[in-house]
Amino acid sequence: MTLKDIVTVLPQYALPHHALSGMMSKLTHCENRLWKNLFIKLIIRLYGVNMSEAKVQDLDHYASFNKFFTRELTEGCRPVAAAHDAITCPADGAVSQAGPIEGGRIFQAKGHSYTALELLGGDAERAKAFENGSFTTIYLSPKDYHRLHMPLTGTLKEMVHIPGRLFSVNNTTVNAVPNLFARNERVVCMFDTEAGPMALVLVGAIFVSSVETVWHGVVTPPTVDTARTWKYQDNAPTLEKGAEMGRFNMGSTIIVLFGKDKIAWLDELTAGKPVKLGEQIGRCF
Repeated sequence: MTLKDIVTVLPQYALPHHALSGMMSKLTHCENRLWKNLFIKLIIRLYGVNMSEAKVQDLDHYASFNKFFTRELTEGCRPVAAAHDAITCPADGAVSQAGPIEGGRIFQAKGHSYTALELLGGDAERAKAFENGSFTTIYLSPKDYHRLHMPLTGTLKEMVHIPGRLFSVNNTTVNAVPNLFARNERVVCMFDTEAGPMALVLVGAIFVSSVETVWHGVVTPPTVDTARTWKYQDNAPTLEKGAEMGRFNMGSTIIVLFGKDKIAWLDELTAGKPVKLGEQIGRCF
């Protein structure tokens, strides 16, 4: 690691991740008009947020910074790829990695990988569905739209909240912290689709104050000591391709998993590629 990397990464091991995220939650949900408008304007300026895409552009409309951060987009702003076999991007962001799951392992960055078993909470049956399958990891920056949508139509079968740390998920930290995505707190959503099992893994990060889904509401906080599991059978919701499935209250990463010989990513889906919600990123067989 370079000196810059050491200064950026090593202090994170000692930080009280959840306490800091709790403080950030209070700040981002504060409804003081002066404070929240100042915070919103700062983020717009620092990260170049494109407010012309927002359904509501008047900052006074947003009761808190978090309401702005999880803002809706204008109708038709993110068309969903229409082809029946198209797998669509679940979020605005940039590809961190994409490729095969080899020997049960998912590539994180040069010199680092983690297992699907670890990522999915240590359940062998859950991980078995993705042996020799495919994955993509998409990072959302502060400028991005922070609602998450379905890559394919799917019926929810299981949701798991897995406790963990909250390391940053920026490139520097991803390149330096082993097993980062399998160490951070995360919410695993398992769906049945026309391409077989699909997992959407919503990974928390430092200052990510909350992860929520459309069928459950806020999943975290609270943080927990052991994993929590919800099974969906008789009244399992089915969400159409392109439908909203959840959101990050502050930014993070979503990981998409499919099983063996079920899908193929587009050739251009490579590390660093900017992506937009709804665009085609792969196809199912």
